[in-house]
Amino acid sequence: MNQKILLTMKDISKSFPGVLALQHVQFTLRKGEIHALMGENGAGKSTLIKVLTGVYQLESGEIRMDGAARPIVNHSPQEAQANGISTVYQEVNLCPNLTVAENLFLGREPRRFGMIDWKTMNRKSEALLKSLEIPVAPAAMLEECSLAIQQMIAIARAVDMRCKVLILDEPTSSLDDDEVEKLFALMRKLKAEGVGILFVTHFLEQVYAVCDRITVLRNGGFVGEYETKDLPRVMLVAKMLGKDLDDLAEIKSAHSEHRFEEEKVPVISARQLGHRGTIKPFDLDIRKGEVVGLTGLLGSGRSEMVRVLYGADRPDCGKLMVRGRKAKISKPLDAMKLGMGYLPENRQRDGIIAELSVRENIIIALQAKRGMCRLMSRREMDEAADRYIDLLQIKTAGRETPVKSLSGGNQQKVIIGRWLLTHPDYLILDEPTRGIDIGTKTAIQKLVLSLADQGMAVTFISAEVEEMLRTCSRMLVLRDGRKVGELSGDELNQETVMQTIAGGGEDDG
Repeated sequence: MNQKILLTMKDISKSFPGVLALQHVQFTLRKGEIHALMGENGAGKSTLIKVLTGVYQLESGEIRMDGAARPIVNHSPQEAQANGISTVYQEVNLCPNLTVAENLFLGREPRRFGMIDWKTMNRKSEALLKSLEIPVAPAAMLEECSLAIQQMIAIARAVDMRCKVLILDEPTSSLDDDEVEKLFALMRKLKAEGVGILFVTHFLEQVYAVCDRITVLRNGGFVGEYETKDLPRVMLVAKMLGKDLDDLAEIKSAHSEHRFEEEKVPVISARQLGHRGTIKPFDLDIRKGEVVGLTGLLGSGRSEMVRVLYGADRPDCGKLMVRGRKAKISKPLDAMKLGMGYLPENRQRDGIIAELSVRENIIIALQAKRGMCRLMSRREMDEAADRYIDLLQIKTAGRETPVKSLSGGNQQKVIIGRWLLTHPDYLILDEPTRGIDIGTKTAIQKLVLSLADQGMAVTFISAEVEEMLRTCSRMLVLRDGRKVGELSGDELNQETVMQTIAGGGEDDG
């Protein structure tokens, strides 16, 4: 049965200084379908969404809703919402100092006699949260909610605005498997009610689990539209990358003989190190040239473990040895001076400094490590920025481009470049490939193995077990804030990892 056309975008073009972001792009969304928009970071996905929602103004082309004779032009997100288009972006855009109910109805609060009707707002919020099975009270402060709950609240807000088109831009990046399934159930329900859903994700399995069609963009251009059932995964990857091979499959074979260098003294050695309320006391050794992965479900303690190692959370028990000498790390600068680098999980909050340039973001850690008495010269800054822009193939108009204007994957590369410039002995990468495209993900995985080959000790955290198996020489499994397993050699397979996450024996070490 032919589905009614809900949204058409034809011949869409948009440029920025030095960058042609969209070139004659097409997109068609049908009523009651879930349509994946796929492509590498920098392919134009976010720009296309922002053109549709009025954040950016298109330079050519047209947008039509419901087959209308006249095209629409959205000059703002509010105008897009009035036209039935709601968006939930990858980075949660809510107000942490307000309650859940206030966030759900911000800008559209129910009123009585000119005043906000708090009773009605809380009642409606409770009904909405209950219908979506979101376990939080309307009166709870948003800042007290987990990232996963905040994401679900953002989706609930968009759903409640009675949209015809729902745009979900990486909505699952902060959700665990159970929460993803709840979201998929909600998406299918909305689909059955006739809502058209534009779904952006970098998880291929999610595309094939829930999407009806796929549109692929590459380098700002339209590659094609396909029915999901007719497009094998390898072909999808090839269309996204513009290659006739699955580059990810080559990583493991190319580095299958990778071995870390056995040394008596570990680069990092923790003994009963812990932080009350976040991570229970643990033992850990990481040697030169070794990639040690931390795996476990959302909330298992992966990020909390590395935050204690780096001093982002000050440990309250145990001891830490760096290259065989006892270390006292009470703040990140102490860790930095001991040769450690840390790419945090939340790049928007803890990684990039949005208002600064690519150059300033790359050099800031080295300058902090040197101190104000040894300021870098402008020539030294420029040379360092250019070196890592070239080495990491960062897509930017230039070193002075504001980092906030880069795609998510290129922002991630900037942060990696920042730490490589400090020449660390030990590098912590917390979800370095989350929310980025397959091509950049592959490049980062290869970079990690290359750094290990050069002797760097690395801790690698990812929610994707397959990625961990491709990259890590050893894996630690965490559950409920406790280390419950350590796997290496033949144990590094998906079945053993999953069994250990689900209920492996307690590891007293």
